[in-house]
Amino acid sequence: MTPPKPASRSEKVSLWGYMRLFRQDILSAQPAKLYRAWMAEFRTPFFQSYLCNDPTLVDLVLRQRPEDFPKSDRVREGLAPLLGQSVFLTNGDKWRHQRRIIDPAFEGGKVRDVFPAILAAAIAARDRLAARKGQVVEVEAEASHAAADVIFRILFSIPIEHEIAAQVFNLFRSHQRSQPLLNLAAFLRVPRWFPRFHRRAARRTARDIRALITRLVEDRLAEIDAGTAPNDLATKIMTTVDAETGTGFDAAEMVDQVAIFFLAGHETSASALAWALYLLAADPQAQEKVYEEGKRITDNFSFSDISSLEFTRNVFRETLRLYPPVPMMVRENQCPEKFRDRDIPQGSQIVISPWHIHRHERIWDRPDEFEPDRWQSAQVKNSSRQGYLPFSSGPRVCPGAGIAMIEGTLLLSVLVRDLKFSLDRGPEPVPVAHLTVRSRDGIRLFVNARA
Repeated sequence: MTPPKPASRSEKVSLWGYMRLFRQDILSAQPAKLYRAWMAEFRTPFFQSYLCNDPTLVDLVLRQRPEDFPKSDRVREGLAPLLGQSVFLTNGDKWRHQRRIIDPAFEGGKVRDVFPAILAAAIAARDRLAARKGQVVEVEAEASHAAADVIFRILFSIPIEHEIAAQVFNLFRSHQRSQPLLNLAAFLRVPRWFPRFHRRAARRTARDIRALITRLVEDRLAEIDAGTAPNDLATKIMTTVDAETGTGFDAAEMVDQVAIFFLAGHETSASALAWALYLLAADPQAQEKVYEEGKRITDNFSFSDISSLEFTRNVFRETLRLYPPVPMMVRENQCPEKFRDRDIPQGSQIVISPWHIHRHERIWDRPDEFEPDRWQSAQVKNSSRQGYLPFSSGPRVCPGAGIAMIEGTLLLSVLVRDLKFSLDRGPEPVPVAHLTVRSRDGIRLFVNARA
């Protein structure tokens, strides 16, 4: 089964035409040849950009010498109103300080600790959809609801129905639609005093979201001081200090981190879950295999049950390959480089594109096809080693990757065990890149209860 992907642009387009396409959707702005090329160059009067699909170059940038290729300020410009100085945007000593505080909350057996919260959110999502059986449902909205419920339960021990959680969720829905990946001022590399051209709606939703998160953080600080705080992720992080400096996050710093936890743990998971449900609706045979695998397990899931959901996990892996929530990552080289016999000037933009790498014709067999069983083959080990990075790679790999895989597998199993999803008669969804890879007009599926 070959699911939809964006149409690629024509080979020739003017700079301003490319900027317009890029601002509308980064995926359809790219030429088709990038699905086979190891490297591509894009020059503008303002900067030079190099897209690297070559596994050797990806390994160099993300794993071998990440300090020489820090996160690009161009990405920071667009996301700063919401994320401030979060760990997603910082570099150098500040980033290392933040990771030394954050990483302990995700190490070792910590995933097991959050499993009950993920299960509760999965059952709640199942019940919401069951109440709409016999209807066509916009599953991106439902996936966002479920993923937001997960992140609030594991972070602050509150369900999505909590007053503040519900407000943050609704504002994020608006924000991700109004926030482009590219900020014009960043594209032009204008001086710091120059206006940043953030969309008014994006500035407003970012401000309102941060105000609500501030309330949650301040309430949690008070509970920690009183000795009544639950032992969830927020408490773990807010009570951890950097082993090297002896300092932790103050309230303002914690607001930045919660913003990225919610963005990374909600937007990305929602994107993957919605596309996974679409793929299963489009492939009834795969959906029945997920059902057969999960029907033996009751609502009293245990953490060990996850290991038995092998095919379901492969469905989620394959979804992340075809529709990586974060389609592109941008780095900037600190010194002149030579990539594939090409001189790369200092300060160039180095683009790593999971979207193109995951569908690369020279890395994957039948790259555009949905084949969960490929993850059982011996060949996929080499392909995934060279070209699979849904959570990035190297020191900057997402610390919540383990939680995300458990969450996606569990949600799919619980939903498909009790509900059946089939395609609506409307047009195919068209993937576009907002903050994450979403469908341009949503994903509508017919939902019914299983006998």
